[in-house]
Amino acid sequence: MGCNHTIHKHSHHFGWDNSIEPVLSVDPGETVEVETIDSSGGQLNPSSTLADLGALSFDAVNPVTGPIHIKGAEPGDTVAVSFLDFKPSGWGWTANIPGFGLLTDQFPDAALHIWKYDPVAMTAALFGPGGKVPLKPFVGTIGLALAEPGLHSVVPPRRVGGNLDIRDNCVGTTLYLPVEVAGGMLSLGDTHAAQGDGEICGTAIESPMDVAIKVDLIKGENLPFPRFETDGPVTRHFDNAGYKATTGIGEDLMQAARDAVSGMVDWISLTTGMSALESYMLCSVCGDLRISEIVDMPNWTVSFYFPKSVLD
Repeated sequence: MGCNHTIHKHSHHFGWDNSIEPVLSVDPGETVEVETIDSSGGQLNPSSTLADLGALSFDAVNPVTGPIHIKGAEPGDTVAVSFLDFKPSGWGWTANIPGFGLLTDQFPDAALHIWKYDPVAMTAALFGPGGKVPLKPFVGTIGLALAEPGLHSVVPPRRVGGNLDIRDNCVGTTLYLPVEVAGGMLSLGDTHAAQGDGEICGTAIESPMDVAIKVDLIKGENLPFPRFETDGPVTRHFDNAGYKATTGIGEDLMQAARDAVSGMVDWISLTTGMSALESYMLCSVCGDLRISEIVDMPNWTVSFYFPKSVLD
């Protein structure tokens, strides 16, 4: 991918731990090609079945490649990561994993969908009876080491990054991460071919791919949380045909989000013939949860947007 350095996927780790030795040291301004493993840690593949999902070991999920030592990075600085390019693999998976997801009580059964897509043309990936999901590769998990010693789960996001699942961490975006330890110790993984805002069933199109990044350093910024900036519109791969949208309204933002998603699942199932579980998984890879109103107490409004282009 024309970068200064390459890190291969065998250089991965599970969880954040500032005692892990870096696999690479870079100067600010240098570029790195990073090979990643899918979020199953290689336990799933293009031929996997529901039985393979049932045998999934959660001790080996969400591997991240790295860490990368950034020369000159000290606590209080900011590491800026610019996403330059993605080399997709052409396959991915989406699953409903019992006990995981926004509507886990409504969907207790396991389900697995294996996606196949053109890694060069990157045309929309097919799902079920007529679903066509536009692709937008991005990095789901990216972060720096915590100052707190010991091993920390990669699953929850933190102030130094981690499992952010921000679908706009894609080509053209720069992500800024606060440094807590010398060298920053940057790692990334959990790449996705597409995801909706919220990743409501807990998985996107989980797809291994190579990522080209540029690493820069801002001294002494004391950033409290990650921030990012994009180079243009963030939903341009979906917007042309408009959206269907449902809402949830109430005193509890989480329940309002659940109600908004449930409404869309019902709407899609009613109008397409998809099962509710299929609709739920499809919503996870291409629908967007938004807080539409959070000031008119005591009730808040959450909306769920589903792009019409997916089912046209």
